[in-house]
Amino acid sequence: MREEIAGIERELMLIGRYKELAAASAAPAERRLERSSSYILLSRLEAEGPMSIGQLAQAFNLDASTVNRQTAVLLREGLAERIPDPEGGMARKLRITAEGLRRVDGERAYRRDGLATVLKDWTPEELASFAEGLAHFNASIEH
Repeated sequence: MREEIAGIERELMLIGRYKELAAASAAPAERRLERSSSYILLSRLEAEGPMSIGQLAQAFNLDASTVNRQTAVLLREGLAERIPDPEGGMARKLRITAEGLRRVDGERAYRRDGLATVLKDWTPEELASFAEGLAHFNASIEH
C-alpha cells in the first residue's frame, strides 16, 4: 500500500508541475483568470447560485477569513458582486457577474483545450476510467 501511495503522490506532483508549466507558457492575453482560487470560487457560484462567505467556506472546508480574502479579489475585479440574500436571510451573498461568467468560460475553455491536447491519444474508455478515478479521489477529499 505504501508504494502505491508514493506512486500516487509522485503523479500528483507531476500534475502540479504540468499546471505550472502550462500557466507559464500561456501568453498573457490567453490567461482568463490569474488565480486558481478565483476559478474555483467562481465555478462554485456559477453552479450553486448566490452563496454567503460562510457557505463558500463550508463548501471548501476553509476558514471564513481565507474565503473573505479570496472573494475580495473577485469583488475588486468585478467578477462577483454582493447582493441581499434572495431568501431573505441576514447575510449578504456573492453572485457571479456577467464578466465573471465570461472569464470562467474562457478559463474553462483554455483548460479543456490543454487537456484535450495532452489526452488526444487516449481511448474513450481510458478517458472515462481516468475521469471516474478522479471523481472518486475528489469525493474522498470532500468527506
